[in-house]
Amino acid sequence: MNDWSAVCRSDGKFFQAPMRENLEIYDRVGGGDSFASGFIYGLLSGNGPQWAVECGAAHGALAMTTPGDTSMATLPEVLQAMKSKTARIAR
Repeated sequence: MNDWSAVCRSDGKFFQAPMRENLEIYDRVGGGDSFASGFIYGLLSGNGPQWAVECGAAHGALAMTTPGDTSMATLPEVLQAMKSKTARIAR
């Protein structure tokens, strides 16, 4: 069990993803890489830093709740995790 969130600083402002408390970690490996890829995707998609940090945090949370170091989460799954503020999704 672990709490999970993320922050970023952009143009002198801080942005934070919602805290996911008591996240059931299955495999911690790949959580940071998945956060980074979701965050970069968010920035490149033009949705702004708040959306990007939330996207990265959701993707990282999903990666840590599945085995292995490669995320197999789809964009709809990441968007659902962003909306629900948890990493619990129906697969």
